[in-house]
Amino acid sequence: MSSSQLTAHDPVVIVGMALEAPGGIDTADAYWSLLSEQREGLGHFPTDRGWAIRDLFDGSRRDGFKAIHDLGGFLSDAATFDPAFFGVSPREAVAMDPQQRVALRLAWRALENSGINPDDVAGHDVGCYIGASGLEYGPALSEFSNHSGHLITGTSLGVISGRIAYTLDLAGPALTVDTSCSSALTAFHTAVQAVRADDCDMALAGGVCVMGTPGYFVEFSKQHALSDDGHCRPYSALASGTVWAEGAAIFLLQRKSRALADGRRILAEVRATAVNQDGRTVGLTAPSGRQQARLFTKAIEAAGVQPEDVGMIEGHGTGTRLGDRTELRSLAQTYGATAAGTGALLGSVKSNIGHAQAAAGALGLAKVVVAAQHGAVPASLHIDEVSREIDWDAQGLRLATKQTPWPAVNGQRIAAVSAFGMSGTNAHVVVSMPEDPASDTDGRAA
Repeated sequence: MSSSQLTAHDPVVIVGMALEAPGGIDTADAYWSLLSEQREGLGHFPTDRGWAIRDLFDGSRRDGFKAIHDLGGFLSDAATFDPAFFGVSPREAVAMDPQQRVALRLAWRALENSGINPDDVAGHDVGCYIGASGLEYGPALSEFSNHSGHLITGTSLGVISGRIAYTLDLAGPALTVDTSCSSALTAFHTAVQAVRADDCDMALAGGVCVMGTPGYFVEFSKQHALSDDGHCRPYSALASGTVWAEGAAIFLLQRKSRALADGRRILAEVRATAVNQDGRTVGLTAPSGRQQARLFTKAIEAAGVQPEDVGMIEGHGTGTRLGDRTELRSLAQTYGATAAGTGALLGSVKSNIGHAQAAAGALGLAKVVVAAQHGAVPASLHIDEVSREIDWDAQGLRLATKQTPWPAVNGQRIAAVSAFGMSGTNAHVVVSMPEDPASDTDGRAA
């Protein structure tokens, strides 16, 4: 049996979680409030980052560029960091990509939220697997500056995970994974395999995204893939493009037997993870519906569940016409075999907070965990008219256009989470959440 087939007697479980999302969200409770109240976390472009915002909007309609709207999902505390707490000098802290700072902060909190004093894991076989992409922070290495000497580590993708391992003195594997928008779930998949194979006793896994420049807005305006009005409309007939955002979520993983022995509260059980690649398509960044469908089927089979057992699907759902069309048709092939009106509820948190790029899949997984804790599937926003790319009545999929109770079946709520990258790497995760998280501690303190 492969390491991704996690239906054995001792599965990998999530025992800790920490997140930050647009709209000032920095706790699971605040995240649920945003979702359940059907709010957006989008805001105007930040004015404290030195971006040439006036030039950005004035020039966005020229030379075939699509207009860029002054809306995105930005972390309000991306620049907030206590270097002394983490043993970092002030000069080095400024040279550090904010993605390193945010990931380090969340790794610490994920341990604390699981009931672990971060000092107690020093020297232990704890892995660190973080999805991230390079987003143009700081001056070029060839430019002389006051921060030269710290820039090579401060802006290195590999050091995002390495910084966490160094600061916390972790002895397990440390990898930064970049598969573009599927980075976080690909990192999560790799971490689950490592814990399963006893490469490490526990693992921190997730993703982080903080934009150093508005470069992605400019690039996608040229591709005409930005939203017409600055709002993200996944799976809507009116979807016109995505909205870029920032965010981060990190989870602590452990084998279930060890988690129970340690008295940890189990937030979710990882039933299966799967990763594949589009291969050759009509274009380098164009998705493959065939490979997406293969991925979904592989994950469901590895999870040992039936498609109809899945009550919630957190889709990739970028709000782009090609991406949504491909994903919907692929989902219908695997999850659309149920009776009309009884299938899984589909949505995307990008409608609330925008597309957090390398961290998108981790924030989707966090959404599933908090939704299960509250026994409800939150609504996806901006779906006044559903996509016409599939026959919803015939396919058995349902869009979560309003908050809907999510009843447990046999004491569990099962969900699936997707992330697709323009690199061609696709990731899918199937998790189950206990109806009462405290009941999965085997009588020990939650």
